[in-house]
Amino acid sequence: MAFDLLGRIQHELLLFAGVWFAVGAIDEWGVDILWLWLRLTGRVGTGAVREPSSAPLRGVAAVLVPAWHESNVVGAMLSHCLAVWPQRELVIYAGCYRNDAETVMAIVNVGHDPRLRIVVHDQDGPTTKADCLNRLYAAMREDEARGAPHVRSVILHDAEDMVHPDALVALDRALDTADFVQLPVRPEPQAGSRWIAGHYCDEFAESHGKGMVVRDWLGVGLPAAGVGCAFRRDAIEAIATRRGAAEPFAAECLTEDYEFGLLVGEIGKRAKFLRLRDADGALVATREFFPGTLVSAVRQKTRWLHGIAYQGWERLGWSARPLELWMRLRDRRGPLTAMVLAVGYLLCVLAPVTMMAAWSGLWTPPPVDPAIRALLIFNFAALAWRVGMRVAFTTREYGLHEGLCAILRMPLANVVAIMAGRRALSAYVATLRSGAVTWDHTTHIGHPSISSVSAQ
Repeated sequence: MAFDLLGRIQHELLLFAGVWFAVGAIDEWGVDILWLWLRLTGRVGTGAVREPSSAPLRGVAAVLVPAWHESNVVGAMLSHCLAVWPQRELVIYAGCYRNDAETVMAIVNVGHDPRLRIVVHDQDGPTTKADCLNRLYAAMREDEARGAPHVRSVILHDAEDMVHPDALVALDRALDTADFVQLPVRPEPQAGSRWIAGHYCDEFAESHGKGMVVRDWLGVGLPAAGVGCAFRRDAIEAIATRRGAAEPFAAECLTEDYEFGLLVGEIGKRAKFLRLRDADGALVATREFFPGTLVSAVRQKTRWLHGIAYQGWERLGWSARPLELWMRLRDRRGPLTAMVLAVGYLLCVLAPVTMMAAWSGLWTPPPVDPAIRALLIFNFAALAWRVGMRVAFTTREYGLHEGLCAILRMPLANVVAIMAGRRALSAYVATLRSGAVTWDHTTHIGHPSISSVSAQ
């Protein structure tokens, strides 16, 4: 009978999803318990800014800003950086492409400032973000060869970022005792995209308020976010040596920032996640507008999944250290999570059908499997805990209204994850066939310093 077959399918899917949801819950509880213990014992916390934002730097800081089709935001980003970071030791290398005249002109129109260096790539774009970063790094070395002061630190930022005035000095001082420093990323709420763009607020509030804090304390590899991250010059040179290449960034990698951060730990250098609040209580973080439409959000998360889960496994492998292995499993669980979520939503469709069949007498369901019942109870309790943590972290950073909205945004975030998981697998298979990797770029149409529109 058709309903008997449907019932057996539902049972197997429930078992599959229940087991993996439970595994995921235990994984998250591990991080939650560690974070709560660290906070209650005072081992971690958010510090306070102690020096003025205009304090001189220990040495020259080079900020690398790659840009492709960013004419809408790159001018505002560079102008804001130059305005809030007055240090003479600052040099910004803004990279663009010869076939992207609008972005070139947007950078030129920033105006004359001796701290701004415009670098036009000698290839048509887009190549990859890492390739553009390598071109900027080469320009920095060319300047040094021509007599410019030796660069002490290299800072990565994107063309849509809004930097914090205190960030530059904070990064500079933190590099006294670390080789790589990452500041939090704070997605900005967008009136025109409370749900799609808003789910990034929820995810980063929890990830950069808890997950990265725990990783830092454990001493495992810290993934670089690609923005608001600083590296000591000798660490960059050591990574280039480790890769056996003249250029430090892997041009064939879609998430070169993530890989670069983990390589810092692999070569024995020290990484640090830095959480500070300024005199007004605001988080010292990189602010930006994240994608505001479903299509753009899926495209961005596809690149993250492709680069971190598939390329990360292929390029970085695993680790024999238990804690490092745990974190790499967490980083690369995205495709599996997408599959399990898809099964969960399929069950939401199947359950009403089988229930109606049972109520109408068309089908007599078998007794509920005790294992399934136990898994459902466990997972519902885990879901309630997960929702509570998400609300708490979003509320802490964005207020109670956004915290409550985070509950409604969780299903939407799951849909984005499912769609990105399918697309990432297709993209990875296509890359294996062609061997070509291109910059799957997210176009931005607003900068927080001048606009409240959403990114596309």
